[in-house]
Amino acid sequence: MNRLLGIVGPTGVGKSRLAIQLAQALGGEIVNADSRQIYRYMDIGTAKPTPQERAIVPHHLIDIASPNENFSLAQYQQLAIRTIEDIQQRDKLPIVVGGSGQYVWSVLEGWGIPQVAPNPEFRQGLEERASMGEGDKLHNELNAVDPEAAEQIDPRNVRRTIRALEVFNETETPFSRLKHKEAPPFNIFVIGLTADREELYLRIDSRVDRMIEEGLVDEVKRLVSRGFDFNMPAMSSIGYRQIGLFLSGELTLPGAIQQIKFETHRLARQQYTWFQLEDTRIHWFDIQRTAVSQIMGPLNKFLRGSNS
Repeated sequence: MNRLLGIVGPTGVGKSRLAIQLAQALGGEIVNADSRQIYRYMDIGTAKPTPQERAIVPHHLIDIASPNENFSLAQYQQLAIRTIEDIQQRDKLPIVVGGSGQYVWSVLEGWGIPQVAPNPEFRQGLEERASMGEGDKLHNELNAVDPEAAEQIDPRNVRRTIRALEVFNETETPFSRLKHKEAPPFNIFVIGLTADREELYLRIDSRVDRMIEEGLVDEVKRLVSRGFDFNMPAMSSIGYRQIGLFLSGELTLPGAIQQIKFETHRLARQQYTWFQLEDTRIHWFDIQRTAVSQIMGPLNKFLRGSNS
């Protein structure tokens, strides 16, 4: 049976830890659905599974792109589906884990993603405008031609804003309208992990402090020494951007750390728009009130075929 397990929820809630526990118990393999963990050399700031954790359970779609590469949602979806099918053919359980909503749902809902080739000249023009501080203006322009896409894209995610404008420019059709959904050939069970906001923020703040202790500043320095600058999509992500401002003297280290925590809180809130507590497809568990054994009950029922 083509069974597929998904584990979703906000950042810092414990998805990776649960995935490893379930993979060990069920003979599973983990398929990454975190849009930052695909990048090589970015380990601490992305909370990437450690080499020890990756030795315990096979992990896929981690360290597959360089930070200076433009890695598209369509590329991710194709690789993820190919990986899932390979795991299933080996009679293992694929476990899709991550908080990147577009990555997760593109696979679980079977999105038809527009195959529109990049237009380097058009894209460069928009990137230059964004570098001059017109990111919000670009998002407003997207809202004028494709309000549905604009609602789904964070105004600070300039790369996705530019891509949606690029698709509209090339096809004269809104990016959102070009998408369609075709249910994938998988029998899917989705676990959602949640916590009340105060607990979640405490967990996020503790994780950010650990990242600093583990050497996030040195990690960013190494990336810069490799020639990766902060205009690259990967390097503009939370943690890396703020440490970059510290290294350039624009922020103190305590100020950068506080900004990382604040921005990660905001990210967690935004992730609940992708993974809604009212979504009946997701089996939600509060991490403060739920033991792994309580999750195993409905999951085992699914694996025995009762949800077929």
